[in-house]
Amino acid sequence: MPYLSGEDAVKELRRALSNPNVQSDPLRYRNTITKVIRVMSQGVDVSGLFPEMVKACATVDIVQKKLVYVFLCSYASLNPQLSLLVINTLRKDCQDANPMVRSLALRNMTNLRLPGLAEYVEQPLTVGLRDRAACVRRVAVLGWAKLHNLQPQAEIDAAVVNELYSLLRDSDPVVMVNCLRALEEILKDEGGVAINKNITHHLLNRLKECDVWGQCDVLRVLERYRPQTEGELFDILSLLDSCLTCAHPPVMAATLRLFLCLSAGLPSVCQSALERACGPLLAACGSNSREMRFTALAHVQLMMQSVPGLLGAHYKRFFCGYAEPAFIKQRKMQVLVELVNDENVSMLLDELKGYCTDVDPDTAQAAISAIGRIGRSYSDKCLDILTGLLGLRQEHITSAVVQTFRDLVWVCPQCSDVVCAALQGCEETLQDDQGRQALLWLLGVYGERVATAPYVLEGFIDGVRAEVSVSVKLELLAAALRLFLSRPAETQDMLGRLLHYCIEEERDMCVRDQALLYYRLLQCGPEQARRVVEARRSDPALGVLIGRPLQPIDAWAHGFNTLQPLSTAAATPDSSTRGSPEHLHCEPKHTLTEELKALTGASAVEEGDFLCVVKLMPCQMLPVNSPQSLQAALQLVNIQTMAFTPPNALPWKVYLYTHTQPAPDSTSAECTLVLAELLGDRCVKITVKQKPRDSAALSGFLCILTAVLNTVSAECKL
Repeated sequence: MPYLSGEDAVKELRRALSNPNVQSDPLRYRNTITKVIRVMSQGVDVSGLFPEMVKACATVDIVQKKLVYVFLCSYASLNPQLSLLVINTLRKDCQDANPMVRSLALRNMTNLRLPGLAEYVEQPLTVGLRDRAACVRRVAVLGWAKLHNLQPQAEIDAAVVNELYSLLRDSDPVVMVNCLRALEEILKDEGGVAINKNITHHLLNRLKECDVWGQCDVLRVLERYRPQTEGELFDILSLLDSCLTCAHPPVMAATLRLFLCLSAGLPSVCQSALERACGPLLAACGSNSREMRFTALAHVQLMMQSVPGLLGAHYKRFFCGYAEPAFIKQRKMQVLVELVNDENVSMLLDELKGYCTDVDPDTAQAAISAIGRIGRSYSDKCLDILTGLLGLRQEHITSAVVQTFRDLVWVCPQCSDVVCAALQGCEETLQDDQGRQALLWLLGVYGERVATAPYVLEGFIDGVRAEVSVSVKLELLAAALRLFLSRPAETQDMLGRLLHYCIEEERDMCVRDQALLYYRLLQCGPEQARRVVEARRSDPALGVLIGRPLQPIDAWAHGFNTLQPLSTAAATPDSSTRGSPEHLHCEPKHTLTEELKALTGASAVEEGDFLCVVKLMPCQMLPVNSPQSLQAALQLVNIQTMAFTPPNALPWKVYLYTHTQPAPDSTSAECTLVLAELLGDRCVKITVKQKPRDSAALSGFLCILTAVLNTVSAECKL
């Protein structure tokens, strides 16, 4: 056909379809219909040919029937009245001697998706369920699901449901799986297929006959079954054991999820199942499909929340390939950080060092961040690598290293001397906001150890008029004031110039307000200002908030083999999203009793072996009529609510708990449990029922709890 416009092409095709000479020649007629489908696939509206195509479906040529049915299903919704003309032909084809024609007619009869055709479709579908050909039964079973989806408010015929249940024992495995899918759709409002012992054992015995996706559907449905005895449970697990090592990752993942669901109360069985699934999971991590690799890595991270050393012997399988995309490399580096130990730390650090010069800046920064996280346990080796990277003088590498230094000295203050020595000259390379914020924080906190700190800050202050980042300006204000308190003679003049500019000329209200705050603090005297702005350099109570104890398998089993692991962010926070780590942690500086009195405003503190009572100064009434608001506020700082008394009860009581990092001589995480009581005189009494051995951790927890209670009280007053 020569090139024609859309309208001309439709006219030409209509003329050819109506030509008696073309209709009398089967080959020419089929070729003309093929041209119609080709033009339709190019986006041309050929709905005007609907009457001619309806006539063309009355043929014995099965290829022509398929082509015509594709056209009719595409345009049936635009021509509902003319679609009725096709029903007689389709119903006639449902009685054809050829099972392929019967299945084709049933499939397209339901694919028309017209509500007015439902009454014409039910009878052929009912007959199709009892057809002697398996291909017809497959289509008929799914046809009932399509019909229900077309009319979801219609009543479900109990006879049809019983017929579908009986077909679960069909000799054809595809029919059996299609019945499960259809019943799940039809009985969705009732919870899906009713699974009993007989159905469960029948499906398990025929599991190997199904294809990969059929096995996945069967395993997913079986999650709802609960064995009646422990013997039955182990019989089912024995039947599924071989599927844990299946070469197909979808079957392995579905089987492992079923294992975890059935043996939720048996940790040793769950542990064994995870170990059995390691082989196929590692094979999936090396798959040729990028999507499969990413999915497998996400599920490996999920499993390592409960069993960190599960894949420790196979750490080399997570080394990055040169041609791998950045999102897979970054996932692999996150896994490598979890697998590090005394035996492989040198090899892992050498591997990560090579990634730090990757051509992709995001991958390089992720590798530097991974080295920093390893540095919390192996600081000397990691500091040597990070210091060497500064010599490359590349902007994105220097920025990532400085941010890593900032996070590392917060967790490991013993690294501060090496970090301060390495900061010399970094300001010349840094250009991005996050890197400059990290450098300013380090200069403000450790400025007395960095000889060039005043000169570096002076360069920032001289260019403050050209600075566009509000975050950098705020960090610069804090760093200048902190450095003034430790080195006043060298920074007095530049701090005055900075405050004058921020108060008199700065347009951003946040910067102006913070400058005014610092100015008024200085008017109260240096000692008062030091009490307010003196930066915390490290956090001995770090485990109270960021300690991540091993999670039980039940905590993540429900999300295994779903999209949840793919959408969940990495467990390690991105340091580039914040300017300083102080807002995450709390540093106890005195004894427990002194700090509780000073920081919580306690009027009385009593200490015992396992008892610490804190009576707070009178405050606004807490929202006992709405415990949910208090619970939500506490969850923001990882403090969980265990139980509380009914609203408006006096004294109103609530049990709270949090996890801390394990002590040096312990292998398990510790739990801090407290009872908070709201007394009638608007005082809060906090009784520690179970405290960790580290008093600093307890002090940090109580300080944070007190701050949350006071904040919620103030909000209630407003």
